[in-house]
Amino acid sequence: MRILLLCSAFNGLSQRVWTELRRNGHHVVVQTADSDDAVRDAVARTRPELVLCPFLKERVPDDVWRQHPTVIIHPGPIGDRGPSSLDWAITDGVGEWGVTALSAIDEMDGGPVWGTRTFRVDTADPPRKSTLYGGAVTDAAASLAREVVEKASDPLFVPLPLADHSPGSVRGRARPLMTQADRAFSWDEPTAEILRRIRAADGFPGVRTTLAGLDVSVYDAHPDPYYGAAPRARPGEISLCQNGAVLVHTGDGALWIGHVRVRGAGNGTRVKLPASVALGARVAQLPRRHEPFPGRPGQSSWSGYREIGYDRVGPVGVVSFDFHNGAMSTAQCERLTAALRYAAGQDTEVLLVQGGGFFSNGIHLNTIEASSRPAPEAWRNINAIDDACAAVLDCTRQLVVAAISGNAGAGGVMLALGADLVLARESVVLNPHYKSMGLYGSEYWTYTLPRRVGAAVATRLTEQCLPVGPAEAVGIGLVDEVLPGTCTEFAAAALHRAVELACGSDRVRLLADKVRRREADERHRPLAAYRHHELAAMSLDIFENRNGFDELRHAFVTKRPSGQPTAVSRAHLLPTLVPA
Repeated sequence: MRILLLCSAFNGLSQRVWTELRRNGHHVVVQTADSDDAVRDAVARTRPELVLCPFLKERVPDDVWRQHPTVIIHPGPIGDRGPSSLDWAITDGVGEWGVTALSAIDEMDGGPVWGTRTFRVDTADPPRKSTLYGGAVTDAAASLAREVVEKASDPLFVPLPLADHSPGSVRGRARPLMTQADRAFSWDEPTAEILRRIRAADGFPGVRTTLAGLDVSVYDAHPDPYYGAAPRARPGEISLCQNGAVLVHTGDGALWIGHVRVRGAGNGTRVKLPASVALGARVAQLPRRHEPFPGRPGQSSWSGYREIGYDRVGPVGVVSFDFHNGAMSTAQCERLTAALRYAAGQDTEVLLVQGGGFFSNGIHLNTIEASSRPAPEAWRNINAIDDACAAVLDCTRQLVVAAISGNAGAGGVMLALGADLVLARESVVLNPHYKSMGLYGSEYWTYTLPRRVGAAVATRLTEQCLPVGPAEAVGIGLVDEVLPGTCTEFAAAALHRAVELACGSDRVRLLADKVRRREADERHRPLAAYRHHELAAMSLDIFENRNGFDELRHAFVTKRPSGQPTAVSRAHLLPTLVPA
């Protein structure tokens, strides 16, 4: 089937739908809704049998949906309408939510229903909006997209108008755009209420409040499980800093706020940043805790805000990390490298490296953009993430397993490729390229990527800048195995696979083969040579701006057009670049 995928941005959900529909043999063209004329031109070129809109904020032109079957995938249950569906769901503490496919008509989200999916939402520990969207919503939308395509192929199928559904099946209602007045809270309120409001706005737009005397938007909130061990303070007061986060006291406890955007400040601080970095001198004199690590003498067992952890499960050591939106700053990379080296020094048989909601998207563009000297900060960041990748590649006393439970891009993909066994959750999308950000790339990609997929495929992946789904990733050797399930189920399955590997009869042989391969590769070309080659190219991108890194980075973090060609603009050419 000829399908026009119409979206506001070629984001993770759109990429997931694109990869799955193409895997099923459909001819899929992506068009971003830049203007009505751009949409009309794409329709004229493609002559689609179906216009599918998995992530669309704009209204579809009337002449398009009247002449072509056009289906909107809306992140709400049957009857839900409006632009803030997930925001209201999390704020209201609903226990079940859904995704619905509707025909485009005059009324936004009011068309006949093609299908729906529902899923549970944790009310005790409410999800961040970005996590819910990238997890359950995306899984449901991808499944629903496949159903819509099947129904569009059936000439007898007719979508059911909302008025014809039984009252019990219509769970949602029309809700307006959620405003900052709707999101507002006081730090005197209970922790659970504040947590819901911040998480309902996580990713975008954040919640406006006051911290350290500044007008800010806050994101990335976590309850403090060890509140009794922290100094007491008044609601709204900050008492501690740890790993970039600040501890803010509430009416009945405290919350760690991981990220903050200072409002109305200069260009360098209007981007979302780690909270202690954004607040700067106003929290510089506060006590600072460092992430404790097991086995280090003299360190407190109190952990507070924790991005990195180490656990031992029998013969398997597990390094887990969860960085906000998958971005890894210089400091975060340094802490991760320390954790990996610590784990590699233990007497375990297998090292399991697993990320969180996002595995990793590489260097932290926001902290680079906000730096008074962006180029030197980018250079420090890329060297720090190289060190983390080297810690994986240098681990020859253990077999290393990478578990990719969430989407990964750029250097985050290459971090995983340094492992001996790469596992991916069946719903992830991988973007193993750098060119769309104007960078040559580092993280030893010129060693690890061709080693897995061959030189020709490595060139295609890094030049075309297209997403890769799990099935294709296994087919080309980018990953070794795909495992099903939710993030929690995947983590359990990955650990089980690591334990099997550690206890298997061929573990000694596999480890010996690994050591021999590394020694042979080192004799052919030292690992350091790959790094030097990559950094030589990156120095031109970072310090000379030869491919527009400055403009592309600024556009990315400020969500403004850069004037440079990007992966989204190239999405118009996807069918030409990669035949379906």
